[in-house]
Amino acid sequence: MSKNKIVYMFLVVVIAGVSALTGAAAGGFAVYQVVGMKQNADQAISDPSVKLPQASQSLVLNSTDVETAVTQAVQTVSPAVVTVVASIQGQPNFFGQAGDQTVSGSGFFISDQGYVLTNNHVVEGTTEVKVVLLDGTEETAKIIGTDRYSDIAILQVDGNVPAVAKLGNSDLLQPGESVIAIGSPLGDFKNTVTVGVVSATGRAIDTGQGYQVESLIQTDAAINHGNSGGPLVNLAGEVIGINTLVIRGSGSSDVAEGLGFAIPVNTAQAMAQQIIANGYVSRPYMGINYQAISPNIAAMYNLPVKWGIYVEAVADGSPASTAGLQKGDIIASLDGVQLDETHQYLNMLYTYKPGDTITLGIYRDGKELDLKITLGENNPA
Repeated sequence: MSKNKIVYMFLVVVIAGVSALTGAAAGGFAVYQVVGMKQNADQAISDPSVKLPQASQSLVLNSTDVETAVTQAVQTVSPAVVTVVASIQGQPNFFGQAGDQTVSGSGFFISDQGYVLTNNHVVEGTTEVKVVLLDGTEETAKIIGTDRYSDIAILQVDGNVPAVAKLGNSDLLQPGESVIAIGSPLGDFKNTVTVGVVSATGRAIDTGQGYQVESLIQTDAAINHGNSGGPLVNLAGEVIGINTLVIRGSGSSDVAEGLGFAIPVNTAQAMAQQIIANGYVSRPYMGINYQAISPNIAAMYNLPVKWGIYVEAVADGSPASTAGLQKGDIIASLDGVQLDETHQYLNMLYTYKPGDTITLGIYRDGKELDLKITLGENNPA
């Protein structure tokens, strides 16, 4: 073998050896890096003070506190919640007398004197009312008074009062706040609990009876038939609303879910105080029978206004009669505020108090007139 070939083979062996050593070193370094990263991770887990490089911080949500608050709120309020069961007398028909109808809803104790707050529509037109307590005890209840406009009613039970619900401040509610609805859906499932949030505040719903129910709390907590009159509760265990209605959609194909509405407890409490004290809610009174005017009616009869009140009759000796209001007059405004879709007659009228003097803008025989009227009181007694 020549000397040159021996030198050449020696160089090949040297180069191969160097390459092998370089690869081994690189591989060992890589393994060292992986092992080191694992050791750092293990150390970070055992020692929270150690932070991994380039690690992004994340928010950890602990649901235990929320679940505990919900549980405690339910345990606080639930004993004060009752199922309201009432009877509506059957009406005569072609076949004779129809049988009595049973209706149900919910309510809750607001006083150790046995006063129960519920919705007017739960007991409206009923002849006999009972409440069923959480433990199944059934007590006879007396209707102390109702207010159709605010949909509030007060009952009184002479028997045992197991608990009294604490009332909160509905003016402080914010959208997104967690709330709990408690009631008896379908009248069969006593003290059912559903949880949601305040979806919005200050909602208004048209009743189709010439006025809107205003300042409602909107919630996605499930409300079903039979929940009406039950409490809407915050996480502090305070009642902040009275569950009243749910909207699921109109005759169209659209079906809405999570559209429940509750009366703010501040409104309900003000109504309840008047009913307990007087048996009714004091509201201003004119003394007229009327028909609401909408754009369709105005176009049909060629009336001078799109929105207003057509006076069908004036009660003798009423504030309207004293003010000179006549049958056929059209009331178009109260104190300069025009009646329209968002300023309905009763909503406008009930911003005043009995004894207030206001100016009615009216149309009579095609002419515009202003009449001063001193409002009376709608005392049902």
